Amino acid sequence: MLGGRDVVNRKVNNPAAPPPSPVVGTSPGPDRGRVGGRHRVPAPPAAAVETRRKVPVWMFVAPSMLVLAVIILYPLGRAVWMSLHGDSKRLDPETGRFVTGGFVGIENYTRWITQTCNTATGSIPCPPGTLGSQFWQSIFNTFFFTVVTVSLETVIGFAMAVVMAKSFRGRGLLRASVLVPWAIPTAVTAKLWFFIFANDGAANKLLGTDYLWTADPWPARFAIIVADVWKTAPFMALLILAGLQMIPQDVYEAAKVDGANAWQRFKMITLPLVKPALMVAILFRTMDALRMYDLPAIMMGSNPATSTISVLVVDQMRQGSNSASALSTITFLLIFAVAFVLVRFLGANAVSTQEKQRKGEVV
Repeated sequence: MLGGRDVVNRKVNNPAAPPPSPVVGTSPGPDRGRVGGRHRVPAPPAAAVETRRKVPVWMFVAPSMLVLAVIILYPLGRAVWMSLHGDSKRLDPETGRFVTGGFVGIENYTRWITQTCNTATGSIPCPPGTLGSQFWQSIFNTFFFTVVTVSLETVIGFAMAVVMAKSFRGRGLLRASVLVPWAIPTAVTAKLWFFIFANDGAANKLLGTDYLWTADPWPARFAIIVADVWKTAPFMALLILAGLQMIPQDVYEAAKVDGANAWQRFKMITLPLVKPALMVAILFRTMDALRMYDLPAIMMGSNPATSTISVLVVDQMRQGSNSASALSTITFLLIFAVAFVLVRFLGANAVSTQEKQRKGEVV
């Protein structure tokens, strides 16, 4: 075995020479048994490695998928099954007696879409004022509230997020105060704005008007929009603020050095880099607005001018659960279609968008 002095001489005389090979039977590494009392962990046998690799991947996700199936798929399947059965009594041709329910296929869906009601003599157009005649009006109200409120909340929330992202004294207090409307329960918010928009409330006194905010169709819709924007704009600001804080400050400093003004920095840096968080915020808020129930139900009651599809479902539950199940299934399909469009075509998938940004495919 070469001594330490021989090894040093070899390195000095010939630096490119390879190190001497260890003598057979000696350990190539340091002897940890004499330093600290630790030994190297022996490598696992090949049989154990092969055994671990044979475990299928689906077994790790099976428990989660089972829980999701119980929580989501069963109620959805139950609702679809109930929607295929009727609520009203009908004459059984075999027994000659009136029976309740029975399999009716897609009759509940067609009655909602065509706004027809069953009678003893057949189907007729639903009279005005009945729930069956409010289907398309509720669809219009739902999408109208969704488009207007989400648009206003996105603009206002973005502006609030830009302000809260800056460094100034009292920023923590501002962030906490901004989140107060969102932290208030929706039922309390609805009752608060109900008193504000009452006939002798603060809205008419401040504006010097005598609008019937809870009775006239368009003033009632405007009142719901104001209440919803006041409550939910902080939620949008919170999600967008999280995206803004992920943008490195070095990018802005480099843009300033290159001579970019504030608008150019906002257009070329802030908007592209905050797009994933912005689209996720729009997706969440859109899905929430499509199932809006608390504000119109508490503020306006059973006013058909402000009734959303969720309000219509709850009202129908008091008259027939099977028909209400058909209406709730329609609601689910509408929300699923909107979410699919946002994720597939408008880039609401934050993970995919960020990956494309890294590759330079999108700006």
